[in-house]
Amino acid sequence: MRAVQYDRYGPPEVLRVDEVPMPSPGPGEVLVEVHAASVDAGEMAFRAGRMRWMTRAGFPRRTGGDFAGRVAETGAGVSEWRTGDAVWGLMPHLTFGSIAEYVAVPERRLSRAPKNLSLLDAAALPVSGTTALTALKDKAQLAPGERLLVRGAAGGVGSAAVQLGKALGAHVTALAGARNVDWVVAELGADVALDYRTTRPEDLGHFDVIVDVVGTDLGTYQARLARRGRLIALAFDTDRIVTSMLGTGVRAVVRPSRVKLFSNDPSADRIAELARAVEAGDVRPVVDAVLPMGGVAEAHRRLEGGGVRGKFVIDVRGV
Repeated sequence: MRAVQYDRYGPPEVLRVDEVPMPSPGPGEVLVEVHAASVDAGEMAFRAGRMRWMTRAGFPRRTGGDFAGRVAETGAGVSEWRTGDAVWGLMPHLTFGSIAEYVAVPERRLSRAPKNLSLLDAAALPVSGTTALTALKDKAQLAPGERLLVRGAAGGVGSAAVQLGKALGAHVTALAGARNVDWVVAELGADVALDYRTTRPEDLGHFDVIVDVVGTDLGTYQARLARRGRLIALAFDTDRIVTSMLGTGVRAVVRPSRVKLFSNDPSADRIAELARAVEAGDVRPVVDAVLPMGGVAEAHRRLEGGGVRGKFVIDVRGV
């Protein structure tokens, strides 16, 4: 079967499509025939080697965190799934490899795919959607009528957070690039959208919840919190990633009620909850472009260039 992988750290050009052995599902696992997967911004740092200290995995390494497809085979002890079931899900926590023709994953990383989405569109949402759900519902406990600020509102997680924030009854202010400001209001439903380049934080007022998908200037934005406000830090400064992670961690320890961070590791129930939210119309995937498996390097280049709307989806069954 084909899979995208790389055998050294470096620029997007290190990514290649290789022939690799077909996986077999172990006990409690499901073999999924992947129809589509998506590219997450967080993978850029892993591919470039800036996160090498977080994993002991050797080369070659694979890429891709979420996927949508159909059940091809089940391992021992799996009774919920049948061959041909449409599913979506995520790779095991802190591992990659979904941009492949088949993946074997624990059944707890799956739920039934939303009935109102194609598998191609569905692949854009499992990682970003569950991250936004956990941030808003579990970490922030966002309440109706509260003021929510989303930094990085046009990206994968940000676009989901804007939509889910509105569905939860918040007043949503979004920060995005200039070309995306009108789109964030018209397509995602933000109440207010502002150009992050020309908007000073001190001119924003105060917010009950801030979801940060940028990772810079956290102290400045923490000062924008209302008296009982909560800042959910979902990204780190990629130019100084270790310092950024340590600084955010210290803030979360010193002020745990004000600054919260987490590594997304959703349960099967959370993935299924996201599917129900999609079917209810509370959130929809945002797909910037669909690319073939051989276009993963191009997706990485364009992500690093910024200005992406939502996610790049990889059509695994395409040419």
